[in-house]
Amino acid sequence: MARLRRSGLSRHIIVSMSLMVIGVIVMMILSSWLLYAVLVEFFPGSAEEPESWLPTGPELAWMVGVILTGLALAIAASFRLAHRILSPLNSLVDSVRALAGGDLGARASAEENSPGEVATLVEDFNAMARRLQHMESERAMWHAAIAHELRTPVTILRGRLQGLAEGVFQPDESQFRSLLAQVEGLSRLIEDLRVLSLSDNARLDVRRARTDVVAEVHSVMTLVDPQFRAAGFVLELETSREEHNAHCDPTRLRQALLALLENARRYASPGKVRIAVHDTPGHVQVAIEDEGPGIDPELHADIFSPFMRADGSRSRQGGGSGLGLAVVKAIADAHGGRVYCTAGNAGGSRFVIELPRQ
Repeated sequence: MARLRRSGLSRHIIVSMSLMVIGVIVMMILSSWLLYAVLVEFFPGSAEEPESWLPTGPELAWMVGVILTGLALAIAASFRLAHRILSPLNSLVDSVRALAGGDLGARASAEENSPGEVATLVEDFNAMARRLQHMESERAMWHAAIAHELRTPVTILRGRLQGLAEGVFQPDESQFRSLLAQVEGLSRLIEDLRVLSLSDNARLDVRRARTDVVAEVHSVMTLVDPQFRAAGFVLELETSREEHNAHCDPTRLRQALLALLENARRYASPGKVRIAVHDTPGHVQVAIEDEGPGIDPELHADIFSPFMRADGSRSRQGGGSGLGLAVVKAIADAHGGRVYCTAGNAGGSRFVIELPRQ
C-alpha cells in the first residue's frame, strides 16, 4: 500500500508537469497562428497570406520536435522534483511504521536540498519521536521507582504481621506504633503520587484565598518543632513584618512547607534551619536554609524531578521517597509561582518558594 502511494504521487507530479508543458507549447503555437491571422486580415501589407493554413511538413516536424523536447525536459524535472519530495517522505513513512510497531528510536531523514516544508515535517516528527522515547523512559523509571518505594514498607508490614500471627512478636504498643508508622509512610507516598498525577494532567485543585503566610509558617513550625529538636535542629523565623499576605491555598501551602522542612530534617546536618518570609514585587517569598552539607550546584535544576536524589546512599538512610520536592514544585506551579534551589550562605542549601500576592 505504501509503495502504491509513493508511485501515485510521483506519477501525479510527472503527468501534471508534462500536461503543463504541452499546454504552454500548444498555447504558444495557437497564439502565433492567431496573431498571423489578425495581421493578414487587418493589416494585409504587413504579411503575405499563406496558400494554406495547414502546417507544412517542416512546420509540423518543428512543432512535434518542440513538444517532445519540452516533454522530455518536463519529465526530467519532474523526476528530480519527485525525488526531492518523496525521498524524505518515504523515510518518514518508514519511520512512522517503525514507531507504530514499537521502535521508539526510529528517526526520519531529509536531504539538504529537500523542500523546506518537507524538511520541517521531518524535523517535527523526529522531535515527537524523541519526546515519546523520553516519556517511555520516564514511565519505565517511574514504575521501577514506585515499585521500589512500595516494596520496603510492604515487606516490613508483611513480616511484622506474620510474626504477630505466628507469635514471634508480642502484640504490644511498640509493635502497633511501628506498624502505624509504616502505614502512615505508605499514605504519604500515595498522596504524593496523587498530587503529581493531578499536576501532570493540570488538574491539581488549589482553593486560593487571602492567606497570611507568616501565620501558616508559624503553625507548621509549631507542629514539627519537637521532631526537629529531637534531631538536633533549631528552627528560626525571619520576617520583614508581622504579616505577609499571598493569594494561595493555605492547605497546599502547609503541605509544601512540611515537605521542604522534612527534606531539611532528613538530609541536612544538625544545626540551625532558618525560615525567611519576604515580599517581592509580585510574590511572597518563603526561603528555607540549612547549614549543610549542601547540594551540588549542577543538580539544582533537576532536584525537583520525581525520585531525583542528590546522594542516593544518604537519601536511603534518610528514608525519603524522593517525591517531596516534586510535590512542592507541583504546588508552586499550580499557583502560578515557582520554587528553586540555590547555595546557602552557611554552606548548606536554600530552597525558595514564591507564591503570588494577588
